[in-house]
Amino acid sequence: MTIHPPVTLDDIREAADQIKGVAHRTPVLRSRTLDALVGAEVHLKSENLQRVGAFKFRGAYNAASRLGPEQLARGVAAYSSGNHAQAVALAARELGTTAVIVMPEDAPRSKREATAAYGAEIVTYDRYTGDRVAIAEALAAERGLTLIPPYEHPHVMAGQGTAALELLEETGELDVLLVPVGGGGLIAGCATAAKGLHPGLRVMGVEPEAGDDTKRSLAAGHRVAVPVPRTIADGQAVHTPGELTFSVTRRLVDEIVLVGDDEIRDAMRFAFERLKTVLEPSGASGLAALLAGRAGRLPKRVGVILSGGNVDAARFAELLGPAH
Repeated sequence: MTIHPPVTLDDIREAADQIKGVAHRTPVLRSRTLDALVGAEVHLKSENLQRVGAFKFRGAYNAASRLGPEQLARGVAAYSSGNHAQAVALAARELGTTAVIVMPEDAPRSKREATAAYGAEIVTYDRYTGDRVAIAEALAAERGLTLIPPYEHPHVMAGQGTAALELLEETGELDVLLVPVGGGGLIAGCATAAKGLHPGLRVMGVEPEAGDDTKRSLAAGHRVAVPVPRTIADGQAVHTPGELTFSVTRRLVDEIVLVGDDEIRDAMRFAFERLKTVLEPSGASGLAALLAGRAGRLPKRVGVILSGGNVDAARFAELLGPAH
């Protein structure tokens, strides 16, 4: 039986053409201090410097920009804790359409405000009792909107994969690539790009300890759910991997490692003090795995996706303050 993956290397190359000139080609950071600390040559793909402050704009724009005139005239909808919300809101604005975003009541204030500033209408729900997918699907059906999910969509996955495509175009072959894992869109796209270009490259996903749904799912051989994670990494607070994304993860991801909230804080502090860059907790999880030794004995050349930097000054100070 022929298996047709939801996303291919050709899809990612096509997405790169689609988003060119709209999404940023983000820089790759190097640090001799980091290299010496971990004993490897580390290349950091700075998606915290992407438009909306996270990799999510890649997938959101790739998906939204392929809609027909009638769909764009009616508008788009999405559900998200913050970064995908902003990404869809900005993509909608860029394409001259409207967006309605379903967000949890406790989403970071800075993310809610940024989403609204891009012109989106926000509908809130309780993440511990409400079903965001059901709410968004009902809303989209009622208003005739096109739903752009945060990860369960081939064009979204292809767009996210352009981050790894760009990284590898700049660095050449790497030995291992560390990628934060939430719903799985980023790692599905990045693993497809990485393995497509360099089949021997080891792809390692990083989840917060409180939200190890993908690690458990890989061990079980099928998707499993965990309680809604309570972690500072709000962008990774997912209780089960996506069906499409998990089909790619099972095939292409070599290992999932876990990091604790304190290790994420340490990585945020290191990035701020030594790399002069701001990362949100989810955006720092890959770096946290590296610094905490969770990735094991490292080979010579390592890539890390710094997936986002959407954290306001007050929250950043609270996370890294004296109590921690």
